[in-house]
Amino acid sequence: MPTAGPPPRRRVTMSDVARRAGVSATTASFVLAGRTDMRISEAARQRVQEAARALGYRPNAIARSLRTRSTRTIGLVSDTITTTPYAGEVIRGALEAARDREHLLFITETGGDPGAEPGLVDALLDRDVDAVIYAAMYTRTVAPPPQLRGRRVVLLNCLAPGFCAPSVVPDERGAGRTAARALLEAGHREGVWAVGGRGLAHRPPDGLLAGHDRLRGLTEELAAAGAALAGTSECGWEADDGRRAVAELLARGGPAPRALVCATDRTAFGAYQALADAGLRVPGDVSVLSFDDQDFASWLRPGLTTLALPHHALGRAAVDLVLGGPRPLAPEVHRVPVPLRARGSVGPPAAGGGRVHSPGADGERQGRERTT
Repeated sequence: MPTAGPPPRRRVTMSDVARRAGVSATTASFVLAGRTDMRISEAARQRVQEAARALGYRPNAIARSLRTRSTRTIGLVSDTITTTPYAGEVIRGALEAARDREHLLFITETGGDPGAEPGLVDALLDRDVDAVIYAAMYTRTVAPPPQLRGRRVVLLNCLAPGFCAPSVVPDERGAGRTAARALLEAGHREGVWAVGGRGLAHRPPDGLLAGHDRLRGLTEELAAAGAALAGTSECGWEADDGRRAVAELLARGGPAPRALVCATDRTAFGAYQALADAGLRVPGDVSVLSFDDQDFASWLRPGLTTLALPHHALGRAAVDLVLGGPRPLAPEVHRVPVPLRARGSVGPPAAGGGRVHSPGADGERQGRERTT
C-alpha cells in the first residue's frame, strides 16, 4: 500500500518573519515593502531582512495586487505563433523581457480560428492581466476584438488602422533596401530578379504586406543607384514554388539572371535546386539572397545570405513597450531593424553574363562548369 507523501509546506507569512525578527507585523511589513518614511532603526531593518531570507519569505502576489492594483502579468494572444516552427523566438523574447521585469506572461492561441478569439481574450481579462499583446504569425492588417479597446495593448507583427494602440513590426522596407545594397556592393546593377515578389500567389489578390514593403525598399535603393529590377516572378513562398519559378525563368531563353532576391529562405532553397539542374553555380553564375534566416540557411553550400527576421527582438520590444510606464500608449508603428546575415551566396556578377548550361552526358560535370 503506497505511503502518503510529506504534507505540503506551509507558506511563510509576514507574521512568521516578524516573530523571528522580534518586531511587530506592521514593522516587518514596512521594511519588506521598502518603506523609508517610517522611524525604524537600522538594526530592526536588518533583523527583518535576515529573517525573511532565512525563512524563504515571498510576498503574497494576490495581496500585493490588491494593494498595488497590479497583477504583474501580461496576456499574449496570437493566431499560430506558438504552434509553428518559424516564430518561436518571438515567444522566447517576450518571456525573457517579462522575466527581466518580474512579470508573468500568459500565452494563448486561437489556432487560426477567429471564433475562438473573443473567449480567449475574455479569459485573459478575467485574470486581470495588466496589459495584452495581440500578435500575428505574419505581418498583416487585423481587427482586434472590441474587448481590447481602452485597454493597455500592443500589437505585435500586425497593424490595426483606427485602433488606438502601437504596433511592433519588422522593418521590411529597410530590409529590402539592405538587400539591394548588398547586391550593389557586389557589383550587381542589372539582371536582378525578385522571386516571390509581393506574395500575390501566397495571398491573392493583394499579396502580403511584407512582400510589398520588401519590394518597395529593393526598387527604391536600386533606383537611387541608377539601377532597376530586371523583373519580378510572382510565385508562392515554399521551396517547390521557388524551384518552378526559377526553372521557368531560366527556360525563357536569353541571358540567365545574375542575381535572385528570393522572398523566403525556402524559396531560395528551391532556386538553388533549379540553378543546379541548369548547371549554374551559386554565386559564380548567379547570386542568391533571401529573407528569414531559418536554420538551414547556414547549412546550404554555399551558405545563404539572408535578411534575418528579428523574431526575438520583436517579442522583447513588445513587452518593453507595453510595460514602458503609466503613460498612455500612442498609436505609433515601431519598426525593428532586420539585420543582414552575409554568407557565401552573393558574389560579383559573372563576366559577360551567365547562360544556362546544356545538360551533358557526364552528370558529374553538370553544375560544376562555369560558362561566360
